[in-house]
Amino acid sequence: MKEEYDKNPVDLCVLCALCGEPEAVILANGDYPTQPIPSQMLANAPYVVCCDGGADAYIAQGHVPDVIIGDGDSLSEENRRKYSHILHHISDQETNDQTKAVNFLMEQGKKNIIIVGATGKREDHTLGNISLLIDYMRAGANVRTFTDYSVFIPCRHTHTFSCQPGKQVSIINFGAHGLRGEGLVYPLSDFTNWWQGTLNECTGTEFTVHAEGEYLVVINY
Repeated sequence: MKEEYDKNPVDLCVLCALCGEPEAVILANGDYPTQPIPSQMLANAPYVVCCDGGADAYIAQGHVPDVIIGDGDSLSEENRRKYSHILHHISDQETNDQTKAVNFLMEQGKKNIIIVGATGKREDHTLGNISLLIDYMRAGANVRTFTDYSVFIPCRHTHTFSCQPGKQVSIINFGAHGLRGEGLVYPLSDFTNWWQGTLNECTGTEFTVHAEGEYLVVINY
């Protein structure tokens, strides 16, 4: 996988252009990033918020987060004591730790947010973390989730994206109407199930999604 990134160095530049300069990176408690794109996002972060047990993995890599947020149920006892000065314990069970981290950053005025480590380990958490991106967008956040394979981008109305020919793209509908695409192999429609908009492909250096409403764009690296 690393060799594939090395052969296509423009990928990281294109993906960075999609999200702009992040004000903060959230490390969730899923699979720790191993591929160059999310790893570099985390390494270059100006401010790192770890979700509960995600801090254990981050600290094990030799780093110290700016903030640890969560209910503390998955953070090691040793790190809970050692880093108590940066631990924001939030016991609210109506939101998950990823949402607690986004809310914390929004309260600080940080709206340009990247999330890594949000997938893997548990499929229910993965689905929840992905679907919540729409809620964060509604709250005013400019948020992206980077995994080891793809970037997830919540969108509203018409958007144009830079891309490389042949890159795989998926459009997941969240109630949008009038879905229509340009620069994609397969036509878009008002999909009623997540799978219907998957496995599309970019035909040129950009593609456009026309819509009224909300949807999620997934671009594979």
